[in-house]
Amino acid sequence: MPVLKGVNFSVRRGEFIGIMGSSGSGKSTLLNILGLLDKPTSGVYRLDGQAVETLSDHELTTIRNIKIGFVFQAFNLFPHLTVQENIEVPMMYAGVDIRKRHRVSEEMATKVKLAHRLDHRPTQLSGGECQRVAVARSLVNNPTFILADEPTGNLDEKTGNEIMALFHELHRAGTTIVMVTHNPQYEGEYDRVIYLRNGRKWRVIDNVNHKTEEFET
Repeated sequence: MPVLKGVNFSVRRGEFIGIMGSSGSGKSTLLNILGLLDKPTSGVYRLDGQAVETLSDHELTTIRNIKIGFVFQAFNLFPHLTVQENIEVPMMYAGVDIRKRHRVSEEMATKVKLAHRLDHRPTQLSGGECQRVAVARSLVNNPTFILADEPTGNLDEKTGNEIMALFHELHRAGTTIVMVTHNPQYEGEYDRVIYLRNGRKWRVIDNVNHKTEEFET
């Protein structure tokens, strides 16, 4: 039985999109498809104009590392690595030379206000700082878009708002962001919000043009 049914939308370059819905609505499945972790059983997913469902696992892995920056609720940092080394992990997989890795990781750490923490390990950081490391890591390969899965879910309200402010800074700089969340307080934070219900798109709120569309589910 399909989890997603007829979900159709596009993301424009530079947009900040929120994907919202209750548990079981299909958010996780959609996230896995967008992140090239799962393939759709029908339909087409185009990333930068390329239909990805026909690609091999190796090709998907390469595209995923280069074109998608991931930010997870659980941070997914390596505890034995320093902040700088954690930020550099995607570049290591991409075969970037060490001098460029160091330069870019320092630039990204500065962007997320963690330049003073480069030699620290995750266990020495607060939750908000760990998520800033994860955001910096997501940016190093200059991805087509950032896919953020409940990035404030493990944080208190104040720290969560600080992380949302960081995403807004990235958005203003032109970064394309797709964020999956269940938190309704962030509804007004996005250019568009796509609500899922029972695996279908049932409401789209366009905060830029002040429009709301509803669909039968």
